Amino acid sequence: MRLIGRNGTGARPAATTEADTDAWAESPERQPGALPAQRTSGLAERRPAGGWGPDSLVHVPAGGLAAAPGARGAPSEGPPGPGVESDAGFDSASFETALAAREQAALEARHRRAADGGDPDAAARLGTLLLRRGDLEDAERYLRGAAAAGLRAAANNLGVLLHQRGHRAEAAQWWRQAAVAGSAPAAHALGLQLRDQGEEEAAEYWLHFAADHGHPLGAYALGDLMEHRRDVRAERWFKVSADAGHREAAYRLARMREAAGDKETAEAWYRIAAARSHARAALRLGVLLEDRAGGEQALLDEAARWYRQSAQNGEPRAACALGYLLRDGGDLASAAEWWQEAAEAGDGNAANALGALHASRGEAAAAERWYRSALEAGDQNGAFNLGLLCAGAGRDQQAEQWYRRAAYAGHREACNALAVVLLQRGDESGAEPWFSKAAEAGSVDGAFNLGVLHAGRGEHRQAQEWYARAAAEGHGEAALQLAVAQEQRGNAAGALERYRQAAAGGSAEGAFRLASVLDRRGDADAEAEHWYALAADAGHRRAQVRMGVRAAERGALEIAESWYRRAAEAGSRSAAFNLGLLLARQDREAEAMLWYTRAADAGHGRAALRLALLALRRGEPVLAEGWCRRAADYGPAEVAERAGRLLGALHAELSA
Repeated sequence: MRLIGRNGTGARPAATTEADTDAWAESPERQPGALPAQRTSGLAERRPAGGWGPDSLVHVPAGGLAAAPGARGAPSEGPPGPGVESDAGFDSASFETALAAREQAALEARHRRAADGGDPDAAARLGTLLLRRGDLEDAERYLRGAAAAGLRAAANNLGVLLHQRGHRAEAAQWWRQAAVAGSAPAAHALGLQLRDQGEEEAAEYWLHFAADHGHPLGAYALGDLMEHRRDVRAERWFKVSADAGHREAAYRLARMREAAGDKETAEAWYRIAAARSHARAALRLGVLLEDRAGGEQALLDEAARWYRQSAQNGEPRAACALGYLLRDGGDLASAAEWWQEAAEAGDGNAANALGALHASRGEAAAAERWYRSALEAGDQNGAFNLGLLCAGAGRDQQAEQWYRRAAYAGHREACNALAVVLLQRGDESGAEPWFSKAAEAGSVDGAFNLGVLHAGRGEHRQAQEWYARAAAEGHGEAALQLAVAQEQRGNAAGALERYRQAAAGGSAEGAFRLASVLDRRGDADAEAEHWYALAADAGHRRAQVRMGVRAAERGALEIAESWYRRAAEAGSRSAAFNLGLLLARQDREAEAMLWYTRAADAGHGRAALRLALLALRRGEPVLAEGWCRRAADYGPAEVAERAGRLLGALHAELSA
């Protein structure tokens, strides 16, 4: 038995998910009109209101208003400013912009005249326009007048203005007034503020009001509040919001469906959110498509498209996942480009992948640089991989330090690697706790090695328990140890089952022993051949010899020679002897002698006896005597007996 330690750096991790707690405001740029923070991804999901609308603020670029001549008065009638061309050099875009600005200025002037004349509706419109432009002081005066006259839209917008200026208590009063009058946006804003103050019951009431009145952000906020409280009704409100076009709600709904195991519905909602440029939804959609692709290129290509969209929208994990997909498709150059983009954006997994790529090329300095980048990004795989890199370069002390750092951070394979280092230098008491920590954290290698440790002490019951835990996770060598124990107890059925498990887990010895058991039974020749071949292809020398024997029995001498050669060149003395026999039958005596000699030098008794007989045939009794003595020493018993008789005859002949 041997200790096991794996390098997991080349393995592909599934893309991880994170809690959706990104805060947002009414406008990503915190422009006038901001509402209390809502947990969603942005204002882009809001349906644009037509015209002035009764209760909503419509964003107009401030630059356009700033460009308006006579913004607070009548439009300027002067000649075109610098850069404005006419006739043949007419710039339609500049003209349209200037025209819109003039119309806006004229509209503002009309509203101002009417508002100053006592028209509350005009005051509400003017206050909204000024609020949108950022002229809060002037806007407040007009909005207060309109709100005092009972206009709910003005009350809502006054609440927005006051909230932005930090007067939250008064803002809540105006929102409440507007909400009582039936304003869904005001109810939404009031609900968010109450939620932030910890008044969840009141918040739920007003968010429910907003959602029931068709406000998609209200439905989203209500779903968010309910999910926080583990209320199953959250899904319903996310769906209401998603159906209204809210991409974050669609993403959250997909996450809930995926967590419930309904991947088909989850994929549909991820697709809807991703089509609206939601980066994390595109990432998860790519993951689901890749998981169910099963090698189907069309699905893999679609997954790559969504990963690419997500990466281009700023999601580094998608760039990393796209790199792995390209690597699996054989495009290492493109994979490295995406990994580098993700790593430079702070993705530790991508930095580790780049490090592993450079390490596989023997570029240790570049590998170390990227592993350090991964560690700086908070990925403890970086420390573990630095340990592996140092160990491979013979820098054992540094390797131990990196393993220890990763192990103390909870990296289970680093715990196992550190324990192996300690055990190899004789510190069994220091190694055992780290093996235990690795095994308890889910490391199958750690569990197997703990079994090896207990077996070495003769603590067979504890060893079997740890072997069983590792075998349950697919560890082939652990299953092999359990199979051997079952066979020693005479439990043939149990041993056969464990040998199958070992072979399925990648144990070449397990595959060979399984084939041997089936071979002895004699009723599963095809299956035995399959497992012999599997073990032989994995480099198992006895299985290679067995494949050679079976091929020779069928008369397939070229195949037999090939298997014998592979095993003999790997050091199998039985294969060398069998190869010699095969060559001799083909009258290739000189080459056969070379393989007999190699087998005999490795301690093969029959090969030594064969060389003795050949020496006698050539009339070289002294050389024959030497080979006879070696054959007698090597055995087995029948060979030793024959060598003894031949040696006696030689003595008689030599002394005659």
